[in-house]
Amino acid sequence: MGMLSEFREFAVKGNVVDLAVGVIIGGAFGKIVDSVVKDLIMPVIGRIVGGLDFSNYFITLASPPADYKGPATYEALSKAGVPLFAYGSFLTVLLNFIILAFIIFMMIRQINRLKRDEPAAPVEAAATPEDIVLLREIRDSLKR
Repeated sequence: MGMLSEFREFAVKGNVVDLAVGVIIGGAFGKIVDSVVKDLIMPVIGRIVGGLDFSNYFITLASPPADYKGPATYEALSKAGVPLFAYGSFLTVLLNFIILAFIIFMMIRQINRLKRDEPAAPVEAAATPEDIVLLREIRDSLKR
């Protein structure tokens, strides 16, 4: 079997197609969760902790160049090449991950709940095959 035919067989398997669909839907769903975190949750958290833009929480690890006259925001300083310890951006991504993981957990939990079958009715003991009955009779007669 040639490599091309092996690849074709692999690519048309149901699992590969399901995986591709899952990746595409997951990417779109990740953008939705990213927007919820960035546009809805983080501004509220930023307001609670005293700042308006949580992504602008950072620590400069070096001073900007002497000729830099721009604003002291994360975006402007990172474009200027100033090394930054951007813990606000990290916390935003971490919260994004936690929310996404929780939503996926809830979805898998529901899917597993739907997949559970009703408990099977107790099965009556199957009749013992005739040859085994005969072997037991022979065994019992030899013990006597």
